[in-house]
Amino acid sequence: MLTGSLGGDERGSSPVEFVLVGTMLTALTLAVLQLALVVYVRNVVHDAAIGGAHHAALADVSPEEGAARARRVITQAVGAAYADDVEAARVRQNGRDVMVVRVRTALPVIGLIGIPSAMNIHAEAPAESFDER
Repeated sequence: MLTGSLGGDERGSSPVEFVLVGTMLTALTLAVLQLALVVYVRNVVHDAAIGGAHHAALADVSPEEGAARARRVITQAVGAAYADDVEAARVRQNGRDVMVVRVRTALPVIGLIGIPSAMNIHAEAPAESFDER
């Protein structure tokens, strides 16, 4: 018996609910994966900067070699596009020489495509010398 009221008819609601819930779950899953990728890239770049600073801090190594080491690690882990802007320098802090490696790289927004130079990471290591003090 048809009454003309639409309030009691639920035919066809299951596919609509499936599409709506499936879309939200897919978007949430992709967002979590993208966040994990951002954290991974940041950790790789940070570890590469630390490794480059420690390498450059050795007594017989130049700052350029530390930058090259950081560049190489970043290139192997996430790609050459993330290793474009790496620089190293010896600076004086509190009366001691310190090696500083700075990496400016993209922040991945969609996959590995991202905002250029959005992440600015630097690492420091005390410089070694042959002088006895």
